[in-house]
Amino acid sequence: MALLEYKCPCCAGKLEFDSALQKVKCPFCESEFEMSVFQQLDEALDSQVEENLDWQTSTVDTWGVDEGMKAYSCQSCGAQIVMDETTAASKCPYCDNPIVMMGNLSGDLKPELIIPFKLDKKAAKEAFTKHLSGKKLLPKVFSDQNHIDEIKGVYVPYWIFDSKAEASIKYNCTAVKSFTEGEYRITETQHYVAVRSGSLEFENIPVDGSKKMDDKLTESLEPFDLSQAVPFQTAYMAGYMADKYDVSAEDDAERVNERVKNSTVRSFKDTVTGYTTVEVESSNVNLKNGTAKYGLLPVWVLNTSWNGNNYIFAMNGQTGKFVGDLPCDNSLKKKITWITAAVVAVATFAVGYIIHLL
Repeated sequence: MALLEYKCPCCAGKLEFDSALQKVKCPFCESEFEMSVFQQLDEALDSQVEENLDWQTSTVDTWGVDEGMKAYSCQSCGAQIVMDETTAASKCPYCDNPIVMMGNLSGDLKPELIIPFKLDKKAAKEAFTKHLSGKKLLPKVFSDQNHIDEIKGVYVPYWIFDSKAEASIKYNCTAVKSFTEGEYRITETQHYVAVRSGSLEFENIPVDGSKKMDDKLTESLEPFDLSQAVPFQTAYMAGYMADKYDVSAEDDAERVNERVKNSTVRSFKDTVTGYTTVEVESSNVNLKNGTAKYGLLPVWVLNTSWNGNNYIFAMNGQTGKFVGDLPCDNSLKKKITWITAAVVAVATFAVGYIIHLL
């Protein structure tokens, strides 16, 4: 497979995309380059025939490479690099030179759009520290001894869906009112049927196309501002990791259809007002004009370990939204539960004693 390496034309150092400058920069000689400079390098991506690519092709001995992995030869230091077959961009572990696997980004695998990283690694570390602060049940040793095992910027493959939903939904509603009549307290419940029908347009629904990423984690990172997406260029990936999709748009369609249907039911329900309760009796939601675009969206992934367990955190590389589960100090939790129970018992006794005196 052909490899593309980004090297500085001034000093031959590795080039990286700078999220603050939104340019490609050499960290050695500090030369800066506009994205348009590298645009011509991507012209070959529209072809699915790798032999037509102009980049140097790796020729390595793949002995010992496991199934599902691929081996490449770094054009800078000559080291053999073994990576997952879905990897689209990475770094040489020996010379740290950024490389792009052109075959995983060409033809039908070429993304239509990309949201460049807006936040750097420093911002991700700061967000992680903030995520830990103020957590009363977090084990103290986790904060004191915890260290980030790995932090990496990853362009995650996403399918961006558009769809139209036509729906007809029937709701059972009640209106409850209470009043006093003489010595009696009367509750009156009236039952109604409400019907809503219409259509909704949905745009830019992101669904990750990677088996490696947990679906709940990626959905928690939303929303992404797709208005800031730009046409895909490989230069945005210099210095970052990236994967090609291994979940097709068709396979993701079931997830996005469910999201659209649930959103439609909720949106229509919001228009049924003035009732005490509103419950869906039946719904008929039809989806039409569904389309999907392929794009890469920025995510910082942090891996850390504590007490023999691994914890994965993620930050939206565009907005800074940070997500991830934290461990709970069970001994502290039991102590708080015991103190709460003791306070409730004392309060109950005090109230009972006061009532007895009255």
